[in-house]
This record gives sequence, structure tokens and C-alpha cells, in this order.
Amino acid sequence: MRCLYTVEQIRSGEAAAMAELPEGALMARAAAGLARRCASLLGRVYGAQVVLLVGSGNNGGDALYAGALLAGRGAAVTAVVAGSSPHSGGVAAFRAAGGTVRPSAEIAWQSTDLVVDGLVGIGGKGALREPYAALARGLREVGATVVAVDVPSGVDAGSGEVAGDAVRADVTVTFGGLKAGLLVSPGAEFAGLVELVDIDLPLAASPLTALDASDVAAMLPVPSGEASKYTRGVVGVVTGSRQYTGAAVLSTGGALRAGAGMVRFAGAHHAAEMVRARWPEVVVTDIGTDDDGSIADAAGVLAVGRVQAWVIGSGLGTGAGPASVLAGVLGTELPVLVDADAITIVADHHEWLSRRGGTLVTPHTGEFAKLMAADRADVEAHRLSWARKAADQLGVTVLLKGSTTVVADPDGRTAVNTTATAWLGTAGSGDVLSGVCGSLMAQGLSPFDAGRVGAFLHGMAGRFASEGADVDDPRRGAPVGAGDLLEVWADVERAVRAVPA
Repeated sequence: MRCLYTVEQIRSGEAAAMAELPEGALMARAAAGLARRCASLLGRVYGAQVVLLVGSGNNGGDALYAGALLAGRGAAVTAVVAGSSPHSGGVAAFRAAGGTVRPSAEIAWQSTDLVVDGLVGIGGKGALREPYAALARGLREVGATVVAVDVPSGVDAGSGEVAGDAVRADVTVTFGGLKAGLLVSPGAEFAGLVELVDIDLPLAASPLTALDASDVAAMLPVPSGEASKYTRGVVGVVTGSRQYTGAAVLSTGGALRAGAGMVRFAGAHHAAEMVRARWPEVVVTDIGTDDDGSIADAAGVLAVGRVQAWVIGSGLGTGAGPASVLAGVLGTELPVLVDADAITIVADHHEWLSRRGGTLVTPHTGEFAKLMAADRADVEAHRLSWARKAADQLGVTVLLKGSTTVVADPDGRTAVNTTATAWLGTAGSGDVLSGVCGSLMAQGLSPFDAGRVGAFLHGMAGRFASEGADVDDPRRGAPVGAGDLLEVWADVERAVRAVPA
């Protein structure tokens, strides 16, 4: 499991390390790691054209010392000094190695093979100022590979927020510990491939994490020799309507594929018939509906039989009937996953959530904005802080779907999913995810664990289904339909379970 750190945590670790090390040792470690990565990207260092963008902080010092190492191997390295007070030791070492120093007004990009962004470090806040902003804009037209030092300039290292112009890196070489802003959108979209250089910082565990396949393998439920359909978990799925039958089929399929011993579906007639035809192993109950084809019989839903967790909301409708059913389900003591239309309903009934535990809410950005009466653009720009705020205020686990899925628990733990691909942005994808997470809850995982494990597997399914999709390069792969995720699910779980825990 990877811990993600705030700026304050990294600064504390740096201070502790520097108190025990000779002066400059920490920067030397960082510069050496940065130079190695730059050299590997260049392939042939001798004769390569490298440009350093140097600010006034330690990131500029890291870039200068790394540039000195590259110059020592025969690269032609130019440092474009944009800051008013560049690192003096770094400048001296760079000049001594044969590097050339120029002001930002004299920058020339012709024949440049590699650009190293050392303008602003992890302490940077808010929009870039000039001339930094102009340099970030100018990089958009440069064909060279761009390497960011610790964090792309203009990206908030702790949150991923981007207030204006920012450097869009191909690779970010970060030091000591992963910064949260490198993996959370929109910052993640500027960071490119993130590579961690270990400089031996004494860092404690963080409540913000990202799962690896080995973590998921250890958390996935495994049936025992005495397992039955009841001991493996029974999940109740209340989704779909006369109009949205696909939501019922996809969410039920997700629940099945994720390993529940039994799936009970309760829904409108047309949806029930579609589920029965597609998934004969599901126990289907046809529920009475309103005139609009949405279910209205709360008592009928609750009488479907024994379940250990509920999934409710996808394609359900938002009228009085679905609201009464939702209120009934949330009135039980069982774990409940609330998705889609059910989120729209509870936006006006926060009290239905706050008076119970064991709840996982899975909104996309638009649904989240309704739930929290927030501006959608602001949610997109501050995903991490908004997810945490909602979990704390509502007393539920929040899985905020999007370019970066964030799972936040009321106890302060937060997880960032790193497996998603842009090809998952397709109708019905979220319905599959809701069924998967509800199934995991029925099998005993907490809402937080079900959310982060489900999101990890869902992202992997998107990559498997799109035949080579890369989370760092959405140009790879092929379009995906939500049903494709179900077809590859067994392959995904086999691959993950094969990873040593």
C-alpha cells in the first residue's frame, strides 16, 4: 500500500533527515536520482540538448545539480534562470561542470531533447506568476520530453489543485514520498508518469493511501471449504425502471461477478424481466410500480428475503415511489450502497444518511454537486477536499467517481484509485461499479474497503476490456462498453489474486 503525503508531512520528514545528515546531502541524493532518470529518458546523454527551468527554491537547486551531472557526461545543458535568487551552490556546481546560464528572456527551444522543470517546488500555492506562467505556456509548443522536479510547477502538491497555467510533464520525479497532488486530478493530468526516488526520509504512515494489486489480493474475500450461497454473502439490488432496464442488468451483473453467493433483485416489471433473461442465477422479485414505471412498494422490496447488504439507485427514478423505497432500505441496519437517482433523492434528505452507519455513497461529480449543494466546477478542481468534507458532514463513506476516483471515510481515511482509464467514461460503467461494491459489502468488507477495492478492480477491468488501455496514456486501447467490463471481470480477479499478498 502506498502512502500519499501532504506538503507538511514531507517538510517534517526533510527536517528530521537534514538534522542527521551533512549539509547538502539530501539535495545530492535527490539530484542524483533526477539525473539518472533524465539520462534514461535521453538514452544517449553525450551531445543531448537539455534545458533547465530554474526558480528560486530548492527545486531549482535539484535541477541545477542534476544538470551538472548531465553536463559532466557530455550533455549540452542550459539553465534558464527565471527566479531572482537561484540556489547559489547549484549555480556554482553547474557552471563548474560546463553548463550555460541564461535569463528567461533568452530562452531558445530549437533542438531541445529534454526540459527539466525546476521552477516551483512543493510549497507553491495558487497560480504561477510571470515569468513562470509564460514559461509553462511556452512548453506546450515544445516537442521535447518534459521532466518535472518533485511536482509540476503550478500544481498544488498536497491537493492536486491547479489555479492557472501549469507545466504539463511527461514524467514527474518526486522525492522521499508520493505527494497526494500527483495522483489526484486535475494535478494528476499534469504529472504524467510519476516516479519516486527514495532519499530515505523518516515518514510516518499517512491516512491517505493508494492500493496496489497485492493489497487488493489480500483483501478480496475467499470462500472457505464450508461455503454456501448464504455464507458467501447475499446482496439485494434495487435498481432500474421501465425506462432504464439496462441499469438493472448492469448493476446486477456487477454484483454477481464480484463474488456474492446470491443476488436478489427487486425492481419494476420490465427491468425484472431483463434481469431474469440475462442472469438466470439471480432471484428476481417483480415489484409494483407507479404510473411512470418506477417502483413504489417499499414493503415488497424489504420482504424479498434475507440479504446482507443493499444496492439501490441506478435508473430507479426520483419520484415519490422510489423515495419511499429508499427511505425503507435506509431505515434498516444493513450496509447500503446509494447510487445515481438515490443520491438525487437523499440530497434533500441528509438525515436519512446521518442517522445510520454502514453507508457507501457513489456519486459522479454532477450527483455530488447536488448532494452537497456545491458548484460542479469547484468539485472538479478540489476533489480531495470535497470528498473528505462530504464524508465528515454526512457520516458516510463517499466514493467520488471521475478522472481520479477518491474514496473518503468519516474516520479520516482516504484512498485514491490509480487504475482507471478514460475509456471507462461510458454509460453504465458506474452501474457495474455499484453492483461490485455492494457485493463486496455483502461479503463482509467495510464500505471504505469495498469502495477502494471495487474502484481498483473496476479500473483494471476497463484496462483489460479496452485491450491495452494505459492509465497514463488514454490514446492506447479501444472503446469500451459497460457490458465489456463484466466479460473480463474473471480475468481481472485471476490476475490480481495471483499477485503475492
